[in-house]
Amino acid sequence: MAAKKVDIMELKQLLMLKEKGESNRSCERILGIHRNTINPYVRLFRASGLSYADLLKLDEKSLQELFPYKETTDTQRYSTLSGYFTYFDKELKKPGCTREALWGEYLQKHPGGYGYSQFNEHLNRWQNKVKVSGKLIHKSGDKVYVDYTGKKLHVTDRQTGEVTEVEVFVAILPASQYTYVEVSRSQKKEDFIKSVNNCLTFFGGVPKTIVTDNLKSAVSKASKYEAVLNKNLRALAVHYKTSINPTRAYSPQDKALVEGAVKLVYQRIFYPLGKMTFFSIEALNEAVKEKLTDYNNYLMKQQEISRSRLFLDIEKPYLGKLPSGPYEMKEYRKAKVQKMGFVYLHEDKNYYSVPYRYTGHSVEVQYNSDIVEIYYQSQRIAMHKRSYRKGSYIKKDEHLSSYHKFYQDWSPDFFLNWAKKTGPNIEAYIDKLLKQDTYPEIAYKQCLGIIHLKSEYPVQRVDKACKMALGHSRYGYRIIKNILVNKTDMEPSEITQEPHIARHTNIRGAETYC
Repeated sequence: MAAKKVDIMELKQLLMLKEKGESNRSCERILGIHRNTINPYVRLFRASGLSYADLLKLDEKSLQELFPYKETTDTQRYSTLSGYFTYFDKELKKPGCTREALWGEYLQKHPGGYGYSQFNEHLNRWQNKVKVSGKLIHKSGDKVYVDYTGKKLHVTDRQTGEVTEVEVFVAILPASQYTYVEVSRSQKKEDFIKSVNNCLTFFGGVPKTIVTDNLKSAVSKASKYEAVLNKNLRALAVHYKTSINPTRAYSPQDKALVEGAVKLVYQRIFYPLGKMTFFSIEALNEAVKEKLTDYNNYLMKQQEISRSRLFLDIEKPYLGKLPSGPYEMKEYRKAKVQKMGFVYLHEDKNYYSVPYRYTGHSVEVQYNSDIVEIYYQSQRIAMHKRSYRKGSYIKKDEHLSSYHKFYQDWSPDFFLNWAKKTGPNIEAYIDKLLKQDTYPEIAYKQCLGIIHLKSEYPVQRVDKACKMALGHSRYGYRIIKNILVNKTDMEPSEITQEPHIARHTNIRGAETYC
């Protein structure tokens, strides 16, 4: 005979549910009767030799004779309380909820119920059986765990047949166990940040903390007590209004849930996809997405509810709002402000202005694909739209001193138009000077010097000197200046004497000194 009894109406409800094919766990959830009470009754049903349909045809007296009922106060109280366990478990994951509050709610509906100590004892026993002990109860929207699987998936080159291992990123919201999985080329910070962006978009919100497990792509220096995050992760946290919390180095206990999820990912995603061939990461991610949907929709054995349903019920309402766009990774460079009040960005071979009072100071340049920001002692002093036109001077008028504003219109066209008014050979020479591989600032200064030579020498001589130097392999101010100083331009053009000093490869020409 069953250790605990149910009344005749509960017995009929149980028979109807079993006739419909419901599992014992499902009956427990629907009826609020503990599984330890249901299981013996189901065994008695089977031992009777009658089908569920035949048992339901019996009148109440016959059922009572087959399954005699003797009600006890404790049995009734426990059955009532156990019907709330799943509800209590969900509520405890919500911020601010306490056991004492739930006990008060329970007593309000059932004044003859258990006292607080017995209430806790029964709830603890149930939680231990369904593997959600007090130590592992997580608050909704509190954190997301992120990690990479130890095992890899593979992509095959369609042309060569070469097989390449790819990384698998996993993120899990522990309160609901709702999971995100994607494939990436590496664990480098570029791929890691992209995966974090994607997982938060998938969740449709932001938890209070992202737990990263001391990943190299997130942490500059691991520590048991306080890891040092890299700048991009700190910036990502600011962008999403969250925090980054690396778990203690070498302490996997901090992420038992993720490790458990990884094992299930191996079973539900890796195993079926391992039998297939994929020719691109994009194709593999599409397949992962399909399997992930199935995985999140599976009913969890202990709770008889899916991760997706639990996520919508208890997790999503407590996630923070997503910003208008994903975080875009920045690069960081040290630089020194040059004399003209510009910072040189080597990657683009461009110059960006800062307020002229910072000339000579060391600054930090932060940039992404669109924006260049310049910081002095952690304070932003300039921001520009990034330019990919090499040799450009990107400036703002307010950054320039009154002296430097004279130069703000410098450009190849500016100098060519000026030279055109001075002489045709000067124009041709400056055109060649601007096209050689010299930093623009240096070329502009040399152009200015050549044009100013007309204040020292007749413009005809300057134009002739430029004509004489057009055949050189290099171009510069000093070449023209030397011709004028040495009056080479004034020598009769018909005299073609051989030089007194023999020419040979060890003699450097005038172009060397431009």
